[in-house]
Amino acid sequence: MARTPFELKGKTVFVAGHGGMVGGALVRRLGQEDVRLLTVKRNEVDLRDQAAVAGWFAKARPQAVFLAAAKVGGIVANNTLRAEFIYENLIIAANVIHAAHLNGTEKLMFLGSSCIYPKLAPQPLREDSMLTGPLEPTNEPYAIAKIAGIKMVEAYRSQYGSDFINVMPTNLYGRGDNYHPEYSHVVAALIRRFHEAKVAGVGNVVVWGTGTPRREFLYVDDMADACVHLMKTYSSEELVNIGTGEDITIAEFARVVAATVGYTGEISFDASKPDGTPRKLLDVSRLARLGWRASTSLEEGIRLAYQAYLSEQK
Repeated sequence: MARTPFELKGKTVFVAGHGGMVGGALVRRLGQEDVRLLTVKRNEVDLRDQAAVAGWFAKARPQAVFLAAAKVGGIVANNTLRAEFIYENLIIAANVIHAAHLNGTEKLMFLGSSCIYPKLAPQPLREDSMLTGPLEPTNEPYAIAKIAGIKMVEAYRSQYGSDFINVMPTNLYGRGDNYHPEYSHVVAALIRRFHEAKVAGVGNVVVWGTGTPRREFLYVDDMADACVHLMKTYSSEELVNIGTGEDITIAEFARVVAATVGYTGEISFDASKPDGTPRKLLDVSRLARLGWRASTSLEEGIRLAYQAYLSEQK
């Protein structure tokens, strides 16, 4: 079963979801490795189309797969597009994992998400707390689809001896984020709001919720580095959390973003809007034992993310 270290050098490596923030970071990181990188656009192969995925895998025969393709979004998107979130994420995971198995992929990494842990699980969140309690209601469809992908990886591993592994990234931000005014995650949403308020000279920015929930944020290029490290060195059925192991209140975080953007007005909080989970911090001790720690500070990461936002706006 365990085939570590896994030699990436010289391998054909498929990044599923290369157009997204996570996939884009993986493509940048794999550019530093001696690999033959495979990516495929949605209009060429729709990962929701089982026959198309099967046909592409049979031809391309990737030796390693990073499964980063997913439909993602913030609280509003998750709560509004519930059917799309469960359907698309289930079918992408099922199609890619099964095709990898059928076509002899040597190693596959499935990227879960920290939001699949139970809403009230003990903090910091340990890998073994999955499925120990009810999920956060606003993103339950997405979480269930991601849990199914994780369980699928475990099943193919136990039944067929496939070297398939699961990782669980925390809240990510950085280059390639989605800045949609309603459907974005909190980091991108705040960068956009503070930037637009600065440009328009608005005196007050309203942030959703009370500002008291605590969140952990990881710069996406750090996440990609952790994934490549684990792809090479890790082979087991246990999940591995990927994060910084440090958290911050949304209120404090909003102030960091405002300062980075150069917004000097007031910040207020709309307590009528949902807060989501009270705290979400990952226990990253397993990752630390495996020899990896995050290297980008929150201030530096937000500065890089804001630079990327400005260049993407052009």
